Amino acid sequence: MMLEPAMKDLLAKVPSRYELVNVVACKARRIAREAEIAGEPLAEKPVSIAIQAVAAGELDDQSGQPEEAEG
Repeated sequence: MMLEPAMKDLLAKVPSRYELVNVVACKARRIAREAEIAGEPLAEKPVSIAIQAVAAGELDDQSGQPEEAEG
């Protein structure tokens, strides 16, 4: 099984594997929440979209920040 994009390419954008997991998870949750609010179905899983965004260098200032609880 081949991972696309390659891990070395992702690690060129984010300094460690642990931070990469955190950045991708936060971005995937944000993508899923925005799609749910908009009522749009996603063509791919949120994690796949988030990984592609990281590979493309689309890192926002809040990628690794914990999300605020809604309540």
